[in-house]
Amino acid sequence: MKRVHLSLGSNLGDRTANIRKALELLAEKGVALRRLSSFYRTEPVDFRPQPWFVNCVAEVETDLMPLQLLRAVKSVERALGRRSGVPKGPRPIDIDILLYENVAIRSRELTIPHERLSERRFVLIPLREVEAELRHPVTRRTVMEMLQETRDASQVIKLKSE
Repeated sequence: MKRVHLSLGSNLGDRTANIRKALELLAEKGVALRRLSSFYRTEPVDFRPQPWFVNCVAEVETDLMPLQLLRAVKSVERALGRRSGVPKGPRPIDIDILLYENVAIRSRELTIPHERLSERRFVLIPLREVEAELRHPVTRRTVMEMLQETRDASQVIKLKSE
């Protein structure tokens, strides 16, 4: 089994329910949840005039290879109503592969580690909760180091547990 970290976010509909349903659908595709961060209410970053997101990070295990995992993620996004629209705009679910083991991939279809991982507080804060000393496989910086160095000042507010 390969260890993978995913970022999940939603800013349409019942945001936390969308994320929970995505995790259920991923499990049906061979992506088993190991650890899940708290949920965070997060300010939109790239395209600002839209509802705030709920985000979290999941550590999962899978036998899927990276491109198979990408196909599974895209299938779950489609099943939950994600459609092409405004780039970085509102969406019922967004799932990004942040890290896959200690692998670095750069292809037309997929880049791992996620190319903006170190620039996003809405990813780094929940990732810190899951594994603060995890190292970026290319830069070798820990999650804590990346969080301290990021210029992103967007708001990330931990939600009370349900």
